[in-house]
Amino acid sequence: MTELLEGLPADPILERRALVAQTAARTLRRRTLVSHGMVGACIVALLLALVPLVALLYALISKGLHWWSVEFFTTTPAIPSITQPNNIGGFSNAIIGTLLIVGCATLIAIPVGVIAGLLIAESTSKFATLLRSTAEIMTGLPSILLGIFAYTVIVIGGEKWGITFPSIGFSGLAGAFAIAVLMIPIIMKASEASLRSVPLTVREAGLALGARKSVVARRIIIPTALPGLVTSVLLAISRGVGETAPLLWCIGASIYNPTTWDLKKPNSAITMQIYLSATSAYPAQRDSAWGMALFLVVVVLILSLGTRLLAAFIQRERR
Repeated sequence: MTELLEGLPADPILERRALVAQTAARTLRRRTLVSHGMVGACIVALLLALVPLVALLYALISKGLHWWSVEFFTTTPAIPSITQPNNIGGFSNAIIGTLLIVGCATLIAIPVGVIAGLLIAESTSKFATLLRSTAEIMTGLPSILLGIFAYTVIVIGGEKWGITFPSIGFSGLAGAFAIAVLMIPIIMKASEASLRSVPLTVREAGLALGARKSVVARRIIIPTALPGLVTSVLLAISRGVGETAPLLWCIGASIYNPTTWDLKKPNSAITMQIYLSATSAYPAQRDSAWGMALFLVVVVLILSLGTRLLAAFIQRERR
């Protein structure tokens, strides 16, 4: 049998496998060293990125946690004086103002952002392409430009670009409009990615049953993409809660804004309160900005973690 096999030509596949095995064995040490080196470089880069984050969190906790008290969260700011420089009160008006402004902005941004995201995900028209490009540009714009836009259109009002806009002055409603303009492109882009992730077979199954595209989108695509849509909304809310620049132009805030549930009046916000307190002439008021900043970081952290947990819960329930 061996004599018969000796007369046959060599198998090129086996020869190629043997050559590959020899080359791999010869370069194994070098590849292992390169792999370990790249892993080490990634670990060093991660540690370098964590240094400022850990330093910031340490500063926030060490300087801000001692300000936390029931009075700090439930009272309005007080006016310090030379005789009572530590009489600064709390920031309950800023908490209420932030809830109102971001809540109203969310009510405006969710339907507009989700519907626009569905349009650019399902349509290939020139208008959808233009809308997608506009959303990408707006996502990268500095937020202060959106504040200037809201100030020009809503706060001042008047006739612009052939359209008459009502002037509502400095108010929480103007701030909500500015934050909504900021949130809409974020929801649009994240919604588009979520809607595009729905398998094509699911869409085709709905169309094969005779349903119109609008019915398929409303009854099948949106419910299937719901975890991603919820994530996009909560991410936009997290961005809106932490914005200061648009509110600078719109809400007419001061440290001593009274607590009000009326969006038509000047409102306060946590980010504005932090900025105004940090630039105050009184040391105690400047120091209290750390306590408000720590509260804001905790709120954003809860929203970010809640986004992931809620999306995972919805996904698990659907399975």
